Amino acid sequence: MDAQRDTQDVGSPEPRESDVERLNRNLTELLGELRVAIPGVQVLFAFLLAVPFSQRFGRVGPFERIIYLVTVLLTAIASALLIAPSAYHRIEFRLRDREHIVAVAHRLTLAGLTFLALAMTSAVLLVTRFLFSVPVTIVVVSLVGAMFATLWYALPMRRRQVHRAERARLTADHRR
Repeated sequence: MDAQRDTQDVGSPEPRESDVERLNRNLTELLGELRVAIPGVQVLFAFLLAVPFSQRFGRVGPFERIIYLVTVLLTAIASALLIAPSAYHRIEFRLRDREHIVAVAHRLTLAGLTFLALAMTSAVLLVTRFLFSVPVTIVVVSLVGAMFATLWYALPMRRRQVHRAERARLTADHRR
């Protein structure tokens, strides 16, 4: 690794930062993002744990019980994955292995967000199936799933492709 690396595209006026500074910033940003996601998954999990104790839960059918179990499991997995980077960092604290910590935390966070999107979509399925007809449930759950797929994955991945293409063009222009 180079001692200094640009944080932006070639030709960017942004200041340079060392690899250590970049890793520290990446970890700080990642942990900040987790502070946003973790409370949401915890609230969903708490809500789901309370559901079976309501009087109306006894009236749900076998399909809704299966969806409930799937939703609880998806939420538990999302919780584990989203909290894991903090535990991983704490265990590896002071081992000077920040690059590895950031890489693992990045992958755990992406997996956790995927399971959180599935859990939230599943929770919407559970509620809409209990309250509405099958056609309404299909439409609502499809829209919610599409929303997560678009906002959390398609748009950022599309931007990533555009950014890579711009970077490749700038690098090619810089070499000429």
